[in-house]
Amino acid sequence: METAFAKPAGDVLASFNVNENTGLSDAQVTELRSKHGRNSIPEEPPTPLWELILEQFKDQLVIILLGSAAVSFVLALFDEEEGWSAFVDPIVILTILILNGVVGVSQESSAEKAIAALQEYSANEANVVRNGGQVSRVKAEELVPGDIVTVHIGDRIPADCRLVSIESNSFSVDQAVLTGESESVGKRASTVVEDDKAVLQDQTNMLFSGTTVVTGRARAVVVLTGSNTAIGDIHESITAQISEPTPLKQKLNDFGDKLAKVITVICILVWLINIPNFNDPSHGNWTKGAIYYLKIAVSLGVAAIPEGLAVVITTCLALGTRKMAAKNAVVRSLPSVETLGSCSVICSDKTGTLTTNQMSVSKVVHLNEDGSDLSELDVEGTTFAPRGSIKASGVIVRDLHITSNTIRQMTQVAAICNDAQLAYDSQSATFSSIGEPTEGALRVLVEKIGPCAPTDTRPEDCVHYASATYQKEFPRLATYEFSRDRKSMSVLVGNGSSKKLLVKGAPESVIDRCTETLVGSNGKKVPLTKKISDRLMTEIVRYGNNGLRVIALASIDNVPENPLLQTADSTEQYAQLEQNMTFLGLVCMLDPPREEVPHAVKQCKDAGIRIIVITGDNRNTAESICRQIGVFGQHEDLTGKSYTGREFDQLSPNEQLEAAKRASLFSRVEPSHKSRLVDLLQSLGEVVAMTGDGVNDAPALKKADIVESSDITMFVNDYNYEVNSVIDELLEPLQENHPYWECMDASLGRLFSCEIPSWERSNLEPVTRAISIVKRLPKSSLPLSSDLWSTLESDEAEGADSSTHTSRESQWEKHEATTMVDSNTIRLALLTAFLGQKSHRGICDTADVYSNLLSEIMDRITAKKKSASMKDDRSLSDNSYHNTLDCMATMAASIRILSIRNQVGPRAYGRRLGRALIE
Repeated sequence: METAFAKPAGDVLASFNVNENTGLSDAQVTELRSKHGRNSIPEEPPTPLWELILEQFKDQLVIILLGSAAVSFVLALFDEEEGWSAFVDPIVILTILILNGVVGVSQESSAEKAIAALQEYSANEANVVRNGGQVSRVKAEELVPGDIVTVHIGDRIPADCRLVSIESNSFSVDQAVLTGESESVGKRASTVVEDDKAVLQDQTNMLFSGTTVVTGRARAVVVLTGSNTAIGDIHESITAQISEPTPLKQKLNDFGDKLAKVITVICILVWLINIPNFNDPSHGNWTKGAIYYLKIAVSLGVAAIPEGLAVVITTCLALGTRKMAAKNAVVRSLPSVETLGSCSVICSDKTGTLTTNQMSVSKVVHLNEDGSDLSELDVEGTTFAPRGSIKASGVIVRDLHITSNTIRQMTQVAAICNDAQLAYDSQSATFSSIGEPTEGALRVLVEKIGPCAPTDTRPEDCVHYASATYQKEFPRLATYEFSRDRKSMSVLVGNGSSKKLLVKGAPESVIDRCTETLVGSNGKKVPLTKKISDRLMTEIVRYGNNGLRVIALASIDNVPENPLLQTADSTEQYAQLEQNMTFLGLVCMLDPPREEVPHAVKQCKDAGIRIIVITGDNRNTAESICRQIGVFGQHEDLTGKSYTGREFDQLSPNEQLEAAKRASLFSRVEPSHKSRLVDLLQSLGEVVAMTGDGVNDAPALKKADIVESSDITMFVNDYNYEVNSVIDELLEPLQENHPYWECMDASLGRLFSCEIPSWERSNLEPVTRAISIVKRLPKSSLPLSSDLWSTLESDEAEGADSSTHTSRESQWEKHEATTMVDSNTIRLALLTAFLGQKSHRGICDTADVYSNLLSEIMDRITAKKKSASMKDDRSLSDNSYHNTLDCMATMAASIRILSIRNQVGPRAYGRRLGRALIE
């Protein structure tokens, strides 16, 4: 039942033909299970090892290399060279490919890991009412729609359920893992949500699978199970998505496709061009001539393949991975390393990512001596660690439990009217809260105020040192639970014959029932006038606008005898006891931003990286946090920059695209909204990094190009940044990645440029003839480019072998009248075709780089010629030298013209072209 939240509980029960007190019969359970299946997320079968291995050999370049290895092996069989040396090339190629495959298989991330992590959020067992009212504990996977389940504090919800009745004064659930809300959510069985398209956060009568009960007891009817639950929808989103190739992988695939086509065409052309030579007497007959030139054509293809490409790419990426690992970056797939350097947008969750996800008190407030203003104490610390300074006007104050009677009374309420407990994990050396986060924050405040534990106290004993002192002084006699109607909780405590009622709750509700207030640090009681009340409410609104959650503390001294103190069991009776109270003060708390986040946000903006905050929390809290961390200015108009999930849904597709371009905050969103935003940003050409630490982030993380995550979300993307989900830590691997991409790009060009000169070693003059026709170059220019490159790269030591000079001299003289082209010319043409940029900016950048490269080569040739002249070395003859420089100058001018065209447009390009040609 998809819209159970929009129907009364009675109608939902009737639709399943079930009574909340008797439950389903065994026969009904069997029938419903056959219809709906088991209450579990289906496990995907593990990917077979053979399939993982085969996956590593599907790339075009790998296929080409496999082909070259096979051809090299066949040619080696007919080679005149004896022994294993003839098989070195194919063996090396195969070894490289095997090692590359092993690395790929070992780092493969599979969807089943994400599914297994999702299973961890599912309840193992549930208390179910069946067969006339019998309550039994069954495996959660055995539940069916229509089952009546009972849940209480600490239970994990076993399926999506519609609340039927609440058996306590209040009932709340922590659903941050699903919605991203930083506070627990109060639930009501009587609520009927009128909007049948309400987001999960607004479905206050529903319990969602995988969330946890933090207060109260309740009964609910199961309405959705297995893959139909909210967490099941996330599972479907993860498994349905197809991973997009990284920019590097896409470029390499395109490069492989084009390289294969070019090699095939050239080999065929070479063979066809030499058909007239098949009958050459040196071959013996036409058939042997055809085979001879076929071997030459195939040799050309093998020589043109950069066999070392896989090694270069894997090495560069592995070096980048290793460097980033030192920054806590976990790369699950090597090709995804390249993506990291292209990040243009970071989409960040708020709770637990930009904030600590640990509610903490930031201010303690009470009225001053005359009641005309408020005295504020600032509390340091943003975690559940029970230590931190307290300051008044910037000065640290100590022993407040002794020096301030007002603060001591407030601390008594925070310590005793509190069901949360602090815990210390010795393995991770961290503190945590068990129970309501709000009460956990109050517990930490108590320990900070004191009495403080001695310095040699063990950490696990510090978590309750001060609280135990107050609880021993005033033992709890009765508890009157929190209820939504009166918005408060109270406890009755006693010390001998004296009894006190300690109360905490929503400020407007508590202040409305107070008749007196404490003023000053000595705790003097004065009447709570309307003027004082209005002053308090004004400040409370201001605190709320700054993203603070405000709790009011009050008490009643010397509580008179009243039968209700022992018998009260309803909200109305609790409210009767909480009358004529004394207002003590206010406690302001928040889920604070991490200390390092504002600086990180500034760094991102300076680097041109856009920050978008996407959260399930309410708009006011989210906007306040965004102002604090620098996403928005303190007084910036947020029109068109901040949307709720509902507002985003109401936009047209074009308006949604525009919102994705401009907005920096999306609040009150569901997982589907996050996934949709990533899609929109990627459609705009952005490279998206996504941060998150909850199940609700998983679908968007799966789609994102870069992922910073923990828990379940670690398994949904090839690039993960693990554990401490903080934007400033993501910046470090972003910065580390750039040098390795540049190194790989340079190595790729160098590798390919060196393959073309290798054609000379095969004596493939027909190749140069074919390329000369295409490029309109002298037919002998290509072999000479090899010698030129070797000359430029060779050792320039004084004692070079004289035989080498003789060989070079003869080659230069043989081609005295020809115009040479350096191998980098061919490198430029091929790289521009194969790895060319599609944008104007990319073309301009590429042209500028290679224009500078050719200028550098020309300078080196000039220096080489000068050095040769000084030694009377004729390896660089004047004619060849000048022709080479002329050719390179022409190419450099062409590149500059290409750059100009893409910078200024066709018309201005025409004018500049004329001037460039004259020059």
